[in-house]
Amino acid sequence: MQTTAQSSQEFIEIEEKYNAHNYHPLPVVLSKGKGAKVWDVEGKEYFDFLSGYSAVNQGHCHPKIIAALIEQAQKLTLTSRAFHSDKLGEFAKYITELFGYDKVLPMNSGVEAVETAIKLARRWGYDVKGVEDGKAKVVVCDGNFHGRTLNVISFSNDPDSRKGFGPYMPGYEMVAYNNASALEKALEADPNIVGFLVEPIQGEAGVNVPDEGYLTACAELCKKHNVLFMADEIQCGLARTGKMLCIDHENITADILILGKALSGGAIPVSAVLCNDDIMLTIKPGEHGSTYGGNPLACAVAQTSLQVLVDEDMASKADCLGEYFRQEVRKLESKFISLVRGKGLLNAIIIKHEDEKAAWKLCLELKENGMLAKPTHGDKIRFAPPLVITKEEIDECVGIIHKSLSILE
Repeated sequence: MQTTAQSSQEFIEIEEKYNAHNYHPLPVVLSKGKGAKVWDVEGKEYFDFLSGYSAVNQGHCHPKIIAALIEQAQKLTLTSRAFHSDKLGEFAKYITELFGYDKVLPMNSGVEAVETAIKLARRWGYDVKGVEDGKAKVVVCDGNFHGRTLNVISFSNDPDSRKGFGPYMPGYEMVAYNNASALEKALEADPNIVGFLVEPIQGEAGVNVPDEGYLTACAELCKKHNVLFMADEIQCGLARTGKMLCIDHENITADILILGKALSGGAIPVSAVLCNDDIMLTIKPGEHGSTYGGNPLACAVAQTSLQVLVDEDMASKADCLGEYFRQEVRKLESKFISLVRGKGLLNAIIIKHEDEKAAWKLCLELKENGMLAKPTHGDKIRFAPPLVITKEEIDECVGIIHKSLSILE
């Protein structure tokens, strides 16, 4: 039955009635997107400063990505992995050569890629490192966000993600983020640790940027203790922070690299895990898979999405514009902004206000003034526009932030 809804409020009411209430979105109903902007059903224009949690780095409906989607959709969309396709090998060659790995294992969602990486680390631990079966452990960081499957929330300390979903999966140890000494202590104490899973920048935690040298120290510790360094670049990777990968800022290589979100330019779910043969080939046929993982449509879109990032030098754009954005926001000198932080075009502000809902109220006012952003962890607002945004548009958005801050007076 086709909906007769016309207004934003009518669409919201239908969604509230028939859809699960597992999100709390801003009261805006979007129907169109192009570049750094989106439009609601009434035709009002907004700057998108969330970018689908960095899934739309290349901009909404990038013409080359959409063209690749349409062309492949008219030929072949799915084979399952029961058969070969003419797109999977081509995509695998492209992405492994681009990032310097032997193999790729394509999946669909980001959390599927995280689960895949953990399975690879455990299997490597048993087959290569020689850990006793059933004893493998993975070290994670305080404040992490790697998804919401039952296994992944087992090593989360976010009560909203975790509470009420137990029992939880064992095999994880949590250490402080941005503290290499804490990792060193854990690795020295337990020879059964097979991997260290880390976000180079913690996005959901409020764009928590670690100290320079932290990731390098962690990678060196992992190498010393024969532990896999696993970089979750799902949100902070693919040009978002001013380099193709966030770990490129410290010139390090992950043993297992996890990608998602902007791998598809926001067009279709696709994620990927990359590593070398000594890790990847520990999993044999029938031991892991996905009906849709590596489907021809996703492969065509993902390869084009990566090529767009390279061809349009979006990493350099993010680096320059991100520095400019932080500089201009700091100039606002608002008593309600206690901190501005970020790297490239992955940024956040922390709101200082006696009203615990101040960040939410500010986002509502930003919406009214033509800019979409969302709070995280209460007092933090993430600002992550598509990387196609211009300097002039950045200026306009800083003006919107300045104007909207008056709501907190």
